[in-house]
Amino acid sequence: MRMDTLLRLDNVEISRDENMILRGCNFTLQNGEFVYIIGKVGSGKSSLLKSLYGEIPIKEGEAWLMGYDLRKLKRKDIPYLRRKLGIVFQDFQLLTDRSVIKNLEFTLKATGWKKKNEINARIEEVLQQVGMQTKGYKMPHELSGGEQQRIVIARALLNHPELILADEPTGNLDPETSGQIVQLLHDICQKGTAVMMTTHNYTLVHNYPARVVKCENACLSDVGE
Repeated sequence: MRMDTLLRLDNVEISRDENMILRGCNFTLQNGEFVYIIGKVGSGKSSLLKSLYGEIPIKEGEAWLMGYDLRKLKRKDIPYLRRKLGIVFQDFQLLTDRSVIKNLEFTLKATGWKKKNEINARIEEVLQQVGMQTKGYKMPHELSGGEQQRIVIARALLNHPELILADEPTGNLDPETSGQIVQLLHDICQKGTAVMMTTHNYTLVHNYPARVVKCENACLSDVGE
């Protein structure tokens, strides 16, 4: 069975403020696939993810993501593309003035959910999925870093994304917690959501094997399983 291609980059060039970040990039991601993007700090890993959710424009080549032509992406279409993506940041980016449930509710309402019972049911589902079903009433500052990152992953799952982009999701976590977060992302992938995760933590890549792609010298290359 041929899996559907979720993302295809052909000879793509990404630059920011005249600085070349990546050039001649060729990459495909299939539905339900887990890929690590590895490389040194500053090698272009985060910029690659940002180009996929419309924050950095793609200058050259062809780039298709879930039916969207990223080269021709209009500003008004970016929110619709982002609704199909789950984005996990290293620094959490939770709203610190409200509880976990209110954070998740805010995201659902911002993306068009209206019915209170549907909102509540979806929040319960994602909290269950990340093992945080008893923490909904906590404020972000009452949670550990690992718990906050689980909430961020729950937030990323709210709109049933086909792809999660996780940018250094373990960057601020201790080794044990990092392992738990990566295992959680693998579990989510097993249920059919593709995951692209940037990291420079080679221990995690070794301990939780998946496809590995390296960012180096402004190029992307598969380094095998």
